[in-house]
Amino acid sequence: MTTPQTYVQEKAAASGSSFYYAFLFLPKPKRAAITAFYAFCREVDDAVDEAIDPGVAATKLAWWRKEVSEAFAGQPHHPVMLALLPALAALGLSGIVRAEHLLQIIEGCEMDLTQTRYLDQPNLERYCHLVAGVVGEVAALIFGQANQAADAPTTAYAHKLGQALQLTNILRDVGEDARKGRIYLPVTELQKFDVKAHEVLNAIDSERFAALMQDQAIKAHQLYDAALALLPAEDHRAQKSGLMMAAIYRDLLREIERSNFQVLNQRISLTPLRKFWLAWKVQAFG
Repeated sequence: MTTPQTYVQEKAAASGSSFYYAFLFLPKPKRAAITAFYAFCREVDDAVDEAIDPGVAATKLAWWRKEVSEAFAGQPHHPVMLALLPALAALGLSGIVRAEHLLQIIEGCEMDLTQTRYLDQPNLERYCHLVAGVVGEVAALIFGQANQAADAPTTAYAHKLGQALQLTNILRDVGEDARKGRIYLPVTELQKFDVKAHEVLNAIDSERFAALMQDQAIKAHQLYDAALALLPAEDHRAQKSGLMMAAIYRDLLREIERSNFQVLNQRISLTPLRKFWLAWKVQAFG
């Protein structure tokens, strides 16, 4: 019989995500909580990405909204929520990680059902805030922070780091997203570099596209630098898992740059061994 704990473990491991390597070094209670939270994020993301019919995806997200509200009211049903809530309680995070956090993540995933273009950078940042910034905030609370207030420096660090990770994902997945009819690169940025939407959708490479991507990569590096500058020294040790993610994703960003942004027809990635090595270096040397 599959328990909620084995369910979320299998869900997290099956994704093959870089996050998995950052979780390996956590103590068991924190690993249980972050694995369950990550499984929740995968569930709602998959509800959109794996659904052929947008109507079916919308119905699934509506179900998840109801499940989150009921779970935080004391009546969880899904294995993910049955694993997550006790794990949060064991860390003293009941009432600190709230239903609103999870509902915002659902709202961000829902944007993929209704929006395939983003007008400008603030418009894209709103999306990144929901699907990555909020995720970063919850993850930082699970990892441990001395000040758990919403305006704490570590909360700001985690939010900005989440946005940096998401922008890196967007740059890696330009071609893959284009095949789904989505372009996350803002319209104003495409216009600035004279890159036409049809060129992205049809995987037409150009020096203009490379220049656009280089500009976005610079923005991502600036987000990483700004995030790391916000993290107070007292939380460095507790936040090592987030720093592992920063190391892995920033290395991925540099790999994308080294390829001269050949992302329209291939998905650039790091090997599992390289991800583990980067995570271990942070664990061992900080």
